[in-house]
Amino acid sequence: MGRLSDFLGKELGPRQVWLFFLLATLLYVVPLILADFPYIDDNWRSLSAGMAWAEQGRLFTQLFYNLLTFGNAAPNIFPLPLLIATLAMASALTRLTFHYFPQPTIACCLVPLPLWYNPFFLQNLSYQYDGPAMALSLVAVIYAITFRHPSRSRQWLVPALLIALALGLYQISLNVFLGLCCLELLRGVNDRVAWPQLCGLIGWKLAQVTLGWLIYCASAVAFMSQDRALLLNWAAAPLLQLHVNIGRVLEKVVLLFHGGFAWVFAALLLCAIAGAIQVGLQVRARPDSGLKKGLIGLLCLLTLPAVTLLVSGVALFFRDFNEGARTLMGFAVLLVLLFYLSHLALAQIHERLPLLLVLPLLAMLSLSFAYGRVLTVQKAFSTSALFSLEHDIAAHRQLREAKRIYMSVTYSDHWLLAAAGSFKQMPVLHYLLNIDFFMLAENLPKVGITNVVAEKEHRNATRVGYLGYPALVERQYYRIYLLGDYGFIVMKEPAPIKALRW
Repeated sequence: MGRLSDFLGKELGPRQVWLFFLLATLLYVVPLILADFPYIDDNWRSLSAGMAWAEQGRLFTQLFYNLLTFGNAAPNIFPLPLLIATLAMASALTRLTFHYFPQPTIACCLVPLPLWYNPFFLQNLSYQYDGPAMALSLVAVIYAITFRHPSRSRQWLVPALLIALALGLYQISLNVFLGLCCLELLRGVNDRVAWPQLCGLIGWKLAQVTLGWLIYCASAVAFMSQDRALLLNWAAAPLLQLHVNIGRVLEKVVLLFHGGFAWVFAALLLCAIAGAIQVGLQVRARPDSGLKKGLIGLLCLLTLPAVTLLVSGVALFFRDFNEGARTLMGFAVLLVLLFYLSHLALAQIHERLPLLLVLPLLAMLSLSFAYGRVLTVQKAFSTSALFSLEHDIAAHRQLREAKRIYMSVTYSDHWLLAAAGSFKQMPVLHYLLNIDFFMLAENLPKVGITNVVAEKEHRNATRVGYLGYPALVERQYYRIYLLGDYGFIVMKEPAPIKALRW
């Protein structure tokens, strides 16, 4: 017991810190590796070994897979890319820990870990193709924050190149960089960095992010399709659009704070408030003039709303607003901010108390394993649906030989009955899963059915279902109709999930 106590309180070396993060990061992704579930876009990418990232402004993601596969296509090599990204993340978190704490202990290592243990980041990591690239964009951002060099030109250029790399892997990672810049400001104030150095810090970060954006625009934006770069319509109440987008994000974020999670994060928030008061006392004790103290205090106060806004951040300003969990990478920085302030408050009371930060991390790890089980259930359901459709089409010559079979697009929250209990106890799981369809047409070529396509904007399959034609095939979740040389798969609206009883 004494040895354990000594280990928890002793200073760790770089190798020990890296091993800690390697174990912690691998543990978080184990459920996703075990589930091995091709997630949405993975289906068409694996069938065609497709790329198509450059037109999304993610040129470096495309180059990443060119490098890994030694070719111009992207065959599915999961989980190799995820393992590479996890190793890189362990190194990045090690660097960030020594950046924050020159003499780190185990408790210090807990502070930056939410960058990986972000609950909403589970959706990013669900993509077997895109997930590793998104993780590497996070790695690039961390190295951009921690880079230090006596040469002024390198101190300006290298972080800018890393920011451009991060944007070329996944644009939303810009939110993480800006959020970590806010945390840098708070750290500088708490460490009593002089006023000129604080001003220099802000100037350097603004210069780095501006140059990084320009490099990204010069390298990747030229390949991007025009509709991906459309911003809000500034002639049509842009503030109202922003308000609506923020409201939609808030509705999703509150799904996380349910049951025990609400109590854990409430305690974390209280500790963070105590830490913020401690930073405020540091501002008050500074030898600067009253005006400078007021400006520093104002900047510190503005960091919290800024980091909160950066939960979705730049995504709020695009016309094609996406409220999916994968765009909430900035939530990780909000967690790191709360962890950092809580560490300040708890360490002030006793050096071992910051170890309590392991509790919210365990809650997030528990969520990861629960999500992994949901993915496994979804995989079983999808496989069953796929073989059912394959059997019904292969059993009828008219359907096998049909010129085309149109599949209706029917969305519902009630397809996955087997996960009803998990969704009830952890509502955020359904948001993370983000699968509200029965089957994708892209899945059917896996079983040799190549004449099925999703209906387009005319919704021809859906309309056939309403016209009262007799069904050729009747199943629990769908009907198949045949009209001349064309087939139509029409999904039945599933019944709401009833309360489970034993």
